[in-house]
Amino acid sequence: MQVRTHLKLSCAIATLLALTLAQAATMTQADYSAGKSRISGDYKADKVACGAMAGNAKDICVEEAKAKEKVAKAELEFNHSGTSQDQNKVLVAKAESTYAVAKERCDDKAGNDKDVCVKEAKAAQTKALADAKLGMQIGAAQHDATADKRDADQAVALAKCDAMAGETKTGCVAAAKAKFGKL
Repeated sequence: MQVRTHLKLSCAIATLLALTLAQAATMTQADYSAGKSRISGDYKADKVACGAMAGNAKDICVEEAKAKEKVAKAELEFNHSGTSQDQNKVLVAKAESTYAVAKERCDDKAGNDKDVCVKEAKAAQTKALADAKLGMQIGAAQHDATADKRDADQAVALAKCDAMAGETKTGCVAAAKAKFGKL
């Protein structure tokens, strides 16, 4: 049962990686700069809104503002670059931000309740970071699999060229290498 759950999670993460990579890297430099300014402005406004609060409620509000900013910056970077590495940074930022906010919320509790609250927050962070790591491993495995398939297809194409001679063979080999990206 647990293997099936991990397999489903792996497939979901792989699909998410493929879909988001296909949509990423469409941001212009001007949009990127505007996004950075918007994130900074939102953070300052959120922090000012926290000023009216007191005690742990204020601490939670500030931590939420920081978390929102951190995740927004990571998402902006991913939307700008489109790399799987930046996509992983989004997942890590979300995990760390969620943990920081949850840990701050635990300060309202005392004794064993607080200890349990902190451990639950840490466990959730550990799971989210593990999922992010799994996503990177799946992305790397997909990349390797694609390269292996391309190499196998090129080997078949080159084997077909072996039956030829002279300029025909030279042209066939050049075409196969060009088709499969190995010049």
